[in-house]
Amino acid sequence: MNEQELRKRLALLRSEHRDLDVAIAALTEAGDQNGFTDQLQMARLKKRKLALKDRIAYIERMIDPPDLA
Repeated sequence: MNEQELRKRLALLRSEHRDLDVAIAALTEAGDQNGFTDQLQMARLKKRKLALKDRIAYIERMIDPPDLA
């Protein structure tokens, strides 16, 4: 992948990461209102969010590698 493709992919991953923030907040809010939070669904969303964070960090390192000084 070239840098332009990596940046496009990075933007998509960041957008999905933000969407998961919204979904987690909504699930938490719904749980607060009805006294029940779907723990399994919450765990899945958080696991997906963490995987996206790792992928985002990986692509950022590909675009701008750290100095090995």
